[in-house]
Amino acid sequence: MAPRNEAGYRSAALRRVLIPLALAQFICSFAGSNMNVMINDISEDLDTSVQGVQVAITLFLLVMAALMIPGGKLTDKYGRKRCFTVGLVIYGVGAVMSAAAPGLGILILGNSILEGVGTALLIPPVYILTTLLFTEVTSRARAFGAISAMGGIGAAAGPLIGGLITSAISWRAAFVFQALVIAIIVVLARNITDPLPPDRTRPFDTGGAILSAVGLVLIVTGILAADNNAWLMITLIIAGALVLVWFLRSVRAKERAGTDPLLSTALFRNRTSNLGLVTQNTQWLLLTGVSFVVAAYLQVVRGYDAIETGVIFTAETAGLLAASLAAERFAKRRAQRTLILAGFLVVIGGTTVLLALVSGTPNVWAFAPGLLLIGLGLGVMLTPSVNIVQSAFGEHQQGEISGLSRSVSNLGSSLGAAIAGTVLVAGITSTPERSYALAMVVLALVGLVGLVAATFLPRTGSPSGPAQQAISSVQTEFTDPPHKDVSSPFRRPWRTPRR
Repeated sequence: MAPRNEAGYRSAALRRVLIPLALAQFICSFAGSNMNVMINDISEDLDTSVQGVQVAITLFLLVMAALMIPGGKLTDKYGRKRCFTVGLVIYGVGAVMSAAAPGLGILILGNSILEGVGTALLIPPVYILTTLLFTEVTSRARAFGAISAMGGIGAAAGPLIGGLITSAISWRAAFVFQALVIAIIVVLARNITDPLPPDRTRPFDTGGAILSAVGLVLIVTGILAADNNAWLMITLIIAGALVLVWFLRSVRAKERAGTDPLLSTALFRNRTSNLGLVTQNTQWLLLTGVSFVVAAYLQVVRGYDAIETGVIFTAETAGLLAASLAAERFAKRRAQRTLILAGFLVVIGGTTVLLALVSGTPNVWAFAPGLLLIGLGLGVMLTPSVNIVQSAFGEHQQGEISGLSRSVSNLGSSLGAAIAGTVLVAGITSTPERSYALAMVVLALVGLVGLVAATFLPRTGSPSGPAQQAISSVQTEFTDPPHKDVSSPFRRPWRTPRR
């Protein structure tokens, strides 16, 4: 009975570790969406313009996009647990500062800068620690399923939760809520330690970090400018692309010189990972784009307030949560490629149902079936896409691929808002129903792009080659006898429970 008890203890300990990691993803996704329903309240209270608050939201996205890759790389040098904790503290300070902000400047410093920096530091460790601690495909799928579910809930339910808090108390209370969740995460995460020690001797590519940050800032700024000035958008995106080309050339030069660049070119030579990144980008584009389009239609055309709009989105949230929590069961029965393909098909079908039902009736319940299907489809494929990307590389590249993966997902979110916003602004005041339908059709076409990319994924979802060897080396830390394990990922050592 002892081995079974020991296995049960290890499983329970891993589940306890998963809670703060999933909560961290939830609060960061929540922060990215809840401010959309507080713009008017914040602008009136701080005596500023709506555009000023929108600048704060945009800067938050820019800081995250610029620093996510360097943030992932720093985990190798300073440790995943330390970066996670420092990120939480910085984020918490930013949330408290935002709650007490007397003006727009302090709000930008707290929300846009500090919360953005904190997010860039704490999110890569979430995915690195999950990859290293959960070493078996189905258990990792369950872990990423929980994290994806919490991330999806944070993004989808952010407007509802933010709207309820703002209506019942104040917009400042929404930031207090964030600070309280951060405090809970810090307490829950106190017993987590790295499965692998940090390497203080590893150099940090400061020049590469600056180039990658500038390139991503220019591209994201261009994307966000899509609904205002097409020429500015094109100029910024081209400039960003040129800077990123400069960054890649510097990476190759550093590799030829034998130094450690910010990102290894080997990351881009992995066909499976590249395809997985495309599917990740597309999934977050769809999640953000659908939320933006439906929310705009409900509030501008139907005249619903923030709470009513958030309630309608519970169908999508429920679907995403149900599918994400079933990720382990799906991973046991189906290949990850199959799950991603099925997810895209369900999302495209949900978009079609949404268009068909909403256009034929003014009933608010007509939104529920389509949103439910979209949530189910996204929930089915978010986890295997992350699993495929993270599992494609060994432990020594987890910091790099985690930062790259999160940057690609953030770009997808920015693209979703930009594409949807551009289509809607083109004619929502004169022909709102037609603009709404056109935006949803465009998103369905984007879903087809993701579906095509998924068809080229390998049919097996198990890691192989170097990644498998690295995973096996980490796995020995958990399969050794408990009383011999001196490098446990938890402060409390394994021991046989008393009978």
